[in-house]
Amino acid sequence: MEIQKNISLKNFNTFGVHVNAKRFISVKSLYQLKEILKFEKDIFLISGGSNILLTRDIDQLVVHINIKGLSIDKENSDFVYVTVNAGENWHDFVLWCISQNYGGVENLSLIPGNVGTSPIQNIGAYGSEVKDVITNVTALEISTSKLHSFSNESCKFGYRNSIFKNEKKGKFIITSVTFKLSKKKHRLNTQYGIIEQELNYRKIKEPTIKDISDVIISIRKSKLPDPRKIGNSGSFFKNPIISSDQFYKLQKKHPNIPFFDISKTQIKIPAGWLIEQIGFKGKRIDNYGVHEKQALVLVNYDNALGKDIYNLAITIQKKILDTFSIKLEIEVNII
Repeated sequence: MEIQKNISLKNFNTFGVHVNAKRFISVKSLYQLKEILKFEKDIFLISGGSNILLTRDIDQLVVHINIKGLSIDKENSDFVYVTVNAGENWHDFVLWCISQNYGGVENLSLIPGNVGTSPIQNIGAYGSEVKDVITNVTALEISTSKLHSFSNESCKFGYRNSIFKNEKKGKFIITSVTFKLSKKKHRLNTQYGIIEQELNYRKIKEPTIKDISDVIISIRKSKLPDPRKIGNSGSFFKNPIISSDQFYKLQKKHPNIPFFDISKTQIKIPAGWLIEQIGFKGKRIDNYGVHEKQALVLVNYDNALGKDIYNLAITIQKKILDTFSIKLEIEVNII
């Protein structure tokens, strides 16, 4: 292992923002990670870099989690249990599952980032969340260097949320995640209309998990910018969940407002629609802005500063609050 000095993190975050790491090290094994923790506890973790916006240089030791590997723990005729190390690319894992005919993650195709960060924000898309297939998460406690296993229940998963974003934030390093995947009789999730529309367009009446994955990859590519070409972190804001009473008041003023029923008392509103209504969809300010096809996505066109992108997010939040009385919550971690 070698600690490098004064390394740009531009290639380690999907926003493509340049900040300086005074010290940087990439770890490829649990042993190496434990060795680092023997002499350094105040560290800054980075993995796939898909859910962060860097606004400053990093003085702490930056530890890049690059632990690879995948194993099948057990299986029966119906299910397989797969443990995946934190440094594996999420979409590569999804494609591997599709190739093995293992169902459960196909709706989460093409989500950027690594497996280790997937439980932290409970990644989700098109009616599915990663919590639906996680059985447990293994994490290293920074203060003691001891491994802990968190069951699905103890992870306290919520909408884009988990225990690792709250009371355990900064205390643990996720090293692997175990998934329970179906081998047959897959429960396909096509509840989003756009999925059904695309399947009908392709004349697919009995879709496989590969069909679902292919459709979602196509949809995401048509709406979302490729981080390798335009810096971004996917959805920058959470879709707000409001009370039914607040929604009905809004609906009177905005009859065309889209919505999803969460419960008898809660309604989810697409944040992208709200941003579009205040005129920010496609808005560009110098070398950063809001994506022209998906208003949920803030973008770095060319060497933008993280703090400028953050200030744009703050402006959007204020206008949404003033216009709709809705507090728009940022999904991305601001550093």
